This record gives sequence, structure tokens and C-alpha cells, in this order.
Amino acid sequence: MNEQDLRRLLTVTAEDVLPSQPATAGWERARRTRRTRRAVAVVAVAVLLAGGGTVAALRPPADPAPVPPVGPTVTPTDPTHAGPVQKPPAELTYPPDPLAKLGDPATVPLSERPVQRALALFQPLDEEYHANGPVRVLGNDGVVRSLDVVTLAPTRDASGNEAPALKPGVLSPDGRSAAFAQTKELIMIDLTTAAVRRIPLDGYLELVVWANDRVLVGGDDRTYAVDRVTGAASTIDVSTWELIAPDPAAGREAPLIDMYGERTSLTLRSRTAREGELRSEQPVTGSALPSPYQINEFYGSGWLHGERLARAAWITNSEIDGAEGAAVLDARTGAVLHLLDLGRDRSKGCCEVLGWDNKGAVLLRLAPAALARWHPETGEITGIVRDLRGVFALAG
Repeated sequence: MNEQDLRRLLTVTAEDVLPSQPATAGWERARRTRRTRRAVAVVAVAVLLAGGGTVAALRPPADPAPVPPVGPTVTPTDPTHAGPVQKPPAELTYPPDPLAKLGDPATVPLSERPVQRALALFQPLDEEYHANGPVRVLGNDGVVRSLDVVTLAPTRDASGNEAPALKPGVLSPDGRSAAFAQTKELIMIDLTTAAVRRIPLDGYLELVVWANDRVLVGGDDRTYAVDRVTGAASTIDVSTWELIAPDPAAGREAPLIDMYGERTSLTLRSRTAREGELRSEQPVTGSALPSPYQINEFYGSGWLHGERLARAAWITNSEIDGAEGAAVLDARTGAVLHLLDLGRDRSKGCCEVLGWDNKGAVLLRLAPAALARWHPETGEITGIVRDLRGVFALAG
């Protein structure tokens, strides 16, 4: 075969493999499936350049079958690679979920049947936001128990404002212990034995944050770090109102993160794990959000999962300044990665974030669901428990 014959063969083979309108066909498919046919063209060119004898052997037949796209086809309804701003569907689906049993009444007291590991705690509330029955303890065996080993008083502040003792964060990430703030004491319960410890402290204590081998408990004017084994307590310079619950996998020396400010002054602060000394600050930035979206203020508990942070927020959207929302941030840089726009037609502070699951989904309240699961990376939102009035605490 001479050079002219080989050149003609290469030209014919390339016409058989490459699309007739490569740019148009490739970019149109890329928009629909987040893939591109440039990979097909690259492979074709690589085959053609492998050698003259190989080219002739690999030339496709005169009527080749259509080349399928590389990998599975992604339809327009596939939620993968969701944008930075997401919205819940009009109707939630409720796939089977172990946490759905929180809607069932307790069948046995904890003292008679302790758990190996608790998945969640639930405190039923009445319309006045007062405790309405015993705390439920859902074990990893699917059995719902009543917390009968202690009587919990509401927490209160110096002004006399009261709230249920069960709050998000009281259940340890491993599901083996619970810690309840009370006025002038911390109550710690080993859920695997039903044993109770009372640790005397000063002041009006309201919130609990589990931080590896310690429990941080505080109120308006002080925070204590309590060793979960010995019960030894010391003060620490952080506020449990603004402290983000650490990732339990991060280790005892992982820095503590807290959040302060409103709108353009929103700030992430990193503190030393043991003393709470300030290490660094980062502004919260929403440059990835389309206009006019922005975060006005965070509320409720925040939760770390690796390098991501989730917390409920009041936001500005295209309709109103003050809509409900939830956000996922990069805890290293303060950048808002995902924002869930929950709109204006909800009660104030409706949708507190309650933690993460082990697959990277955010768990939150989302009426009419008492509990819902949001996958920020895909935008998928599903319900877990329907219409259940009360407070949840979930294991990590």
C-alpha cells in the first residue's frame, strides 16, 4: 500500500467514526447528560494513529450500528449534580426508613430493656410546646422504649423562659448515651445499661453539644466541658448557641467551629479543641448563589460532616427577604455550596437541621413531614416520618 492509498483509507475511516457535526452534536448531548462525545472522538483518533495495518483491520462495516453514549444515559429528570439552589417537591414520598418507627408508641421501658445503640430520641409535645408523654428511645433493634429512669424538667433561662429538656444534640453520636441540660446540673444516661449520673454545675444550662470525649453544656453566660467518663468539668470559652456539632469521626483534637453574624457579616470561626481559643476566621460567602439569593441569618443547631457544615437559615430569595431555608457550607472556606429554598409559606423557624446520615444526606424538619432527608448533591428530598408533633435528637 503506497502513501496515497493509506491517506485515502485514513480519511474514509475518520468519516465513518467521527460525527458529521462534531461540535453541535457533542455539546447538545453534553447539556442533556453532563457527558461529552469528545471522548468518542479521542478514542477514534487514537485507534487511527495506532498504525497503518491496524487501521485497516479496525475499520467499521459499511452500515455500523449506532455508537451508544459512554456510561448510563442521564435523563432530564435525573437529580444528579443539582445546582446550588434547590427546592423541595410539592409532595414528598416516604420510602421505608428505620426512623419511621419514631411515630410508634413505646412498648417497653428502658429500665427493662436497654438498647445496644439508640437511633433517635423523641419527645412528644402538645400545642403549647410542653412535654406530652415520656421521651421515646428508638433502638437499632426497631423497638421503641420509654425513658423511665429519670424525670426531666424543662430548661429555663434567667428570664424564666422554658423549653423541653430534649433538644437536638442530646443523643451521643454513637447512640449509647444521652446528656440533658438542667438548671444547675447535667444528667447523663447510659442507654445501654439505663444507669443515670447527675453532675452538679452552676447556672441556667440549656444546650448540649457532644464533642468527642466531652460533653459541652451551657446557657447564656457560660459553657462547661464535661468529661463523658469521669464527669470532671471545667469552663470553656465557647457558646453552645453558636457552636457547630463536631464530626464524631474527626478525633478529639479537631478544631471547634462556631458561627456568628448576619448577612454580610456572617463568619465562621475555628477554635482549639480543648481550650476554645480562637485560631482563625472566615467570612461566609455566597458567590455561587444566583442573584438575589443570600443567607440572612442561621438558626438552630449546626452539624459538621467531614468538611461540610449544615444548618437552617433565614434567606433572601426571589420572592421575599426572610424565607425559610437550609444551607450546606464548605467548613474550610465558608463558601455556601448548596441552599435549600423552602419558601415563605411556612412558620418561622420551621425547618431546623437535625444532623447528617452516614450517606451524606441532611436530616431536617420539613412540614408536613416531621422529619425529612435532603441529599444536597442530587437535590433529592424524601420524607421519613409524617405529621408528628415533638422534638427529635438523632445519633450521628
